[in-house]
Amino acid sequence: MYQYTQEQLDSMKKVEASRQERLSNLHARMTADEKDAVLKQFHPDYIESAYETLKVGPNKGEKVLHELADLLQGKSRIETSKIDLSKPDYDVDVLVIGGGGAGSSAAVTAHANGANVMIVTKLRIGDANSMMAEGGIQAADKPNDSPAQHYLDAFGGGHFAAKPCLLEKLVKEAPDAIRWLSDLGVMFDKTATGEMVTTHGGGTSRKRMHACKDYSGAEIMRTLRDEVLNRGIPVVDFTAAIEIIKDVEGKAAGAVLQNMETGEILIAKAKTVVIATGGAGRLHYQGFPTSNHYGATADGLVLAYRAGASLLYADTLQYHPTGAAEPTQIYGALVTEKVRSLGAQLVNKNGEAFVYSLETRDVTASTIIRECKGRGNGVKTTDGEGVWLDTPMIDIIGGEGTIEKRIPAMMRMFGKYGIDIRKEPILIYPTLHYQNGGIDIEADGQTTKIENLYVAGEAVGGIHGRNRLMGNSLLDIIVFGRNAGKYASEKCKTVEVKELTLSHVDAFNKELSDAGVDTGKVSPQLLPNYKRQDL
Repeated sequence: MYQYTQEQLDSMKKVEASRQERLSNLHARMTADEKDAVLKQFHPDYIESAYETLKVGPNKGEKVLHELADLLQGKSRIETSKIDLSKPDYDVDVLVIGGGGAGSSAAVTAHANGANVMIVTKLRIGDANSMMAEGGIQAADKPNDSPAQHYLDAFGGGHFAAKPCLLEKLVKEAPDAIRWLSDLGVMFDKTATGEMVTTHGGGTSRKRMHACKDYSGAEIMRTLRDEVLNRGIPVVDFTAAIEIIKDVEGKAAGAVLQNMETGEILIAKAKTVVIATGGAGRLHYQGFPTSNHYGATADGLVLAYRAGASLLYADTLQYHPTGAAEPTQIYGALVTEKVRSLGAQLVNKNGEAFVYSLETRDVTASTIIRECKGRGNGVKTTDGEGVWLDTPMIDIIGGEGTIEKRIPAMMRMFGKYGIDIRKEPILIYPTLHYQNGGIDIEADGQTTKIENLYVAGEAVGGIHGRNRLMGNSLLDIIVFGRNAGKYASEKCKTVEVKELTLSHVDAFNKELSDAGVDTGKVSPQLLPNYKRQDL
């Protein structure tokens, strides 16, 4: 059971004492100038010392975080001279790399379109950030809403940097994505009359968040995994893709695979390839904790980059405002934004609300960091400091039983440590949550520079711009997963794969050598490194 310190108990009393005043006097929204100021001063994306300039590859001259630069400019896991491409172990129409929501959606769609499709995943199907998503999935499907309004919210929330063709596809296809998931069997929250329950998220002007209590990702992933298995789509698990294979015409034509348990090297030949490898939280950029699953190590970015694909906005990450700060056993675990959408407020050690609780994620995270690092109003925790998320406000506003009904997973997560979120506020601090940037693609999901190489999900850059709104990630894995599956399976009908080659790997190695770059890293990394540095 978690034991509060005396300082935390004293601060908690101030939170309780200020509730009535905060109920009747909600914190005002920030102005555009105030948002810009707090972002530039406190958001981790603006810490110049955390970045370096890439010396080789398609994005040479651009800045990325040190941890990513080490992998993008790392050494390959293979010696090309020892790889025999003449006798592939697998030969398919569509090779999907990644077994999360985007990969599963792509595989199901490609299979429905008549393609011979295979999924390869370094863990198991469903071991992905998709499974861990909690709050919900956006779609403008109510009479008072529209895709145009959804577009404006997302475009502004992403600092007007989203690729218009991608964002347009995201919002226009959102209602159909919800119908598709519902038809597959996803159990969305509904009223007694069968109408979808929708709520607000940070940065939304309409209630368009569809949810399955607070385990939306798990419910969606359960359904997609069942569909993959029911269709008999082959899944090669515990097997990582470590290089993209091209043909002599420079088109994507498969991948070099490595068995995670035995180290055996396998060759997969394919007419089209879909990268759906997810995010990068387990690189722990700038030392931040993360809400991400164990395999989130930016593999897709490395594979695509070494093959010659460009990245877009690879310098920007999303730090979710509310990661658990106590107890230490769940440090960094996601506390869904739905907690705030239901009425919980962010409060400092003095019991003061310091920000409107549903500002966009980057702004909210920055104000929490400001409260702790800039104003000295944080609460000391085992791993650093944090602020309060006043969860009892939910039942006060929505009525007794709201927490138990709407966010049962949150109640269970903290309940394991003796914390009853219906009666006690919880301590939170920003956690590394999402890879805003990724591989540059066109509207059909194909990379801008490599033919027959498609990308879906968190590995894509440009859908959300430089900041993502809640609920648009579960949406993009469905919209762009289906998109990649559709176009990859259609394209493979006219593809004739030429002789396979790994010459691009040799060319990249030469570029590294000529530039005098040696990061000391082998990439893709595949799994996080938690070895103690003093051993």
